[in-house]
Amino acid sequence: MDKLSTFYNTFYWAIKNTWPMLTLFVVILVVLKLTRVIINHDKFVFYKEFYNLLFIVYILLLYFLLLSTENAAFGVNLIPFREMTRYKIGSKLFYYNVIGNIVLFIPFGYFVSDHIKAKKTHQIIIVTLLISLTAEFIQYYIGRAFDVDDIILNVLGSIIGFMIYISLKAIKNHLPSFLQNNIFYNILAILVLIIVVLIFCNIWGVKLW
Repeated sequence: MDKLSTFYNTFYWAIKNTWPMLTLFVVILVVLKLTRVIINHDKFVFYKEFYNLLFIVYILLLYFLLLSTENAAFGVNLIPFREMTRYKIGSKLFYYNVIGNIVLFIPFGYFVSDHIKAKKTHQIIIVTLLISLTAEFIQYYIGRAFDVDDIILNVLGSIIGFMIYISLKAIKNHLPSFLQNNIFYNILAILVLIIVVLIFCNIWGVKLW
């Protein structure tokens, strides 16, 4: 339970500090998309638009979590595995700094693999290395730590995301035809949207009934 609480508290903290930005971005994107569809009669597939919106929200949260200076560590670590082995396995710091850095980039690995249609592991590794390295340099110049272990863990997370993408793609290709049409995925997207709304309402303390 403590492990889940650690991730929930981090998620809660991120949402609490970014909800104005997230709300504005979501409203702008939704209004612009709907306006374009109405004016130009563009094709609108709900689950695809919702999927793209989730990716943008994730990137905004990733930006905040990576570059926030609150309660951040400082310094430079260029020795692989030095920092991650300092934490006792099972401790709160282990789940926050080690498991957290992996979990944080699993969605990145999945979304980016889908976006670039990655076929090989090295493709997502190169992309993640560039992004994570950039984030670490920025962290260093805004007064946080540059830690090579974070890069290693981020890459590991993105590889897991890539594996999930490859697995789901293989499963999808073997599903019956009725499970591959837009209606099925639109229903799934609506269910996910309801869950997301309920989670956000719980974080904000809003009661829907």
